[in-house]
Amino acid sequence: MDRMLAAVLRCALCLALLATQACSVRQYALNTLGDAIAGGGDTYASDGDIELVGAATPFGLKTIESLLAEVPEHRGLLLAAARGFTQYAYVYVHAPAELLMERDVAAGYAQLARARALYVRARDYGLRGLRQDQDDVALLYWTAVAWAAAISLSKDDPAMLAGLPEVDRLLRRAQQLDADFDHGALRTFLIGYEMSRPNAAADAEQRARAHFARAVELSGGRQAGPYVSLAESVCVEKRARREFEALLRQALQIDPDARPEWRLANLVMQRRAHHLLERADELFPE
Repeated sequence: MDRMLAAVLRCALCLALLATQACSVRQYALNTLGDAIAGGGDTYASDGDIELVGAATPFGLKTIESLLAEVPEHRGLLLAAARGFTQYAYVYVHAPAELLMERDVAAGYAQLARARALYVRARDYGLRGLRQDQDDVALLYWTAVAWAAAISLSKDDPAMLAGLPEVDRLLRRAQQLDADFDHGALRTFLIGYEMSRPNAAADAEQRARAHFARAVELSGGRQAGPYVSLAESVCVEKRARREFEALLRQALQIDPDARPEWRLANLVMQRRAHHLLERADELFPE
């Protein structure tokens, strides 16, 4: 009887060990897959077909969300979700909504509401990641960008506007840790942010231009983003049409193939530059 009991116990322990090992293997596989997906953004970034990337991105984002349901604290996936939803919202929902507004105001507002929801989703993934590491510059950057974008579409929502001090805090921390993050991506964002923040400093334009100069330096003048941002945020505000047009033409002269890893971003910004040039008379009325 004792031998039988011992055998049963050994069998039960073996089964428990196998179950534990199976869970560990599954967890390892999920984490490995998460690592691979989180680090696989270069394929999209170097693609030259904006619409193809737009069609493929939702599947990738839902795959990331499915994995996060299994490994909810995977920092790489949380960053990929924050970054991916922000980029998708801007390029494929927010920017097209502005064009749609010219033809159908109701449909345009509906699309802007969808963009806002996507930005909030991106922000929430970023905040989850920051709970693990408050000094992750990439998470600080993408969380702040998503949150600021959501706020920009929520001018009549006091609860959303109340998040502005936190956006400021995230950006200040990112600047303290790495002001030159990602070849000037943070500085490019700050060009427009300095001009648009409530109670902007008296030297907001000087700050914006300093960020622009450094962003151009860091990217070797091969990113269209800084030129478009300065034209859209500073030149329009200051009624400087000649500089506005010169900056946008400079953005359009950049060869997207010179840096394949920036190809998609440059094509998106050049499309924005074309749109702004077409609206120059509207932006600078006589």
